[in-house]
Amino acid sequence: MIDVSVIIPFLNEAENIGRLAEGLRGLVESNPEIRFEFLLVNDGSTDGSVAKVRASSFPAETRLLSLSQNYGSHAALRAGIAEARGEQLTFLYADLQDPPALVGRMHTLAREGFDIVWATREATQTSAIEGALSRLYARLMQRFVDPRFPSRGFDVVLFTRRVQHELNTNVEGNSSIFLQILGLGFRQTSIGYRKEARAAGTSKWTLAKKLKLLIDSFVAFSYAPIRFVTLVGFAFFAVGIGWSVYISARAVVYGDLAPGWPMLTSILLLGFGITNISLGILAEYLWRTLDASRRRPVYILESVEDVGRTDRSKRSAGESTGC
Repeated sequence: MIDVSVIIPFLNEAENIGRLAEGLRGLVESNPEIRFEFLLVNDGSTDGSVAKVRASSFPAETRLLSLSQNYGSHAALRAGIAEARGEQLTFLYADLQDPPALVGRMHTLAREGFDIVWATREATQTSAIEGALSRLYARLMQRFVDPRFPSRGFDVVLFTRRVQHELNTNVEGNSSIFLQILGLGFRQTSIGYRKEARAAGTSKWTLAKKLKLLIDSFVAFSYAPIRFVTLVGFAFFAVGIGWSVYISARAVVYGDLAPGWPMLTSILLLGFGITNISLGILAEYLWRTLDASRRRPVYILESVEDVGRTDRSKRSAGESTGC
């Protein structure tokens, strides 16, 4: 029986694969009472990462899952969740900014009866700008999505098969898997840790991907954008009433109002700007509703290969599978 399944998505991390193999071997050696399986999910790498995985010495019960193309880290995590066989599941990342030792600590807490154990960042070795953006995102999530969201965020979570079942039953595209787990309820707790700086390679977590996650988080888990449209409409209606009363009274009392094209132009530009913003928010919801109704796969699994040091036989997926 597998105790803990560790899911590790990667994209073009050839420089870190050797360190990853060493770190996972250290995790196994320091926790002999836990039976691990490791699922390395290749999210469309093109830099030789897969060859490096095959050539490295990974622990037993290590499998390489290759997706048909790059689908994004959250889709890669969902692919690993669908294939995992452990009583508990958790995430790690190939850059090892999140120390593997977290897994043993979270496993101990889960055995006390918790279904979800979060590893929340107490400190990070990142730039001031990245830290500020991360804190801003966390505050927005706390205010508009879920007050339980930690102030410094999280990248690592361990959960039980009950949570796995819910995630596999409700596979969401254009969503945040972490917010989905957070919103499932169950008994939850957390531990703190220090997120280390990347030792090699460059981060694939670009500004565009961060912006998409922000939009996904709001649209998929909060009604705040729709409520914003409503409140803006009421605000401009109130301003319009007030302005109408003012110019009517001034025209009667002073009679000094002359036609003003600049003012009219400003009002039109402001009004049309707010209208387009509102339409954009509504269109975002409509597009995601259409996308969900198509039921297209969130990812397609191309092959599964055993790469553990005791078993190098390849198992290719006879037919590509998707979810």
